[in-house]
Amino acid sequence: MKKKIFAAFGILCVICGSIGIVMPLVPTTPFLLLAAYLFARSSPKMHKFLLENKVFGKYLSNYLNNKPIPVRQKLISIFFVWLSIGSTIYLVTLPLWVVCFLLFLILALSIHIATLGFFRKKRN
Repeated sequence: MKKKIFAAFGILCVICGSIGIVMPLVPTTPFLLLAAYLFARSSPKMHKFLLENKVFGKYLSNYLNNKPIPVRQKLISIFFVWLSIGSTIYLVTLPLWVVCFLLFLILALSIHIATLGFFRKKRN
């Protein structure tokens, strides 16, 4: 029963992560990482499918193995973060505190993306 619940939540996380690819402010990575965790504990077949998927596979494998992301991919990701959140700030009338929070979020996400894979643990 526990495995079926984990698998169902894993599928839900993949759906949410897929939505996050095209919707601003919906996270992709946390949902996909949670799905990988849930599938690893419920269904090796679904876990393998997720890690070998042509859309998510390389992205997830690199993230899980703490491999560096190519600079070009980082720049594209940062560009789309700024574009999506920046357009929200520009197009929607928001209270000042929300604008400040979104600007902080843009900065934090940019720093996170820029430093992915940079602080890898050295292996002996």
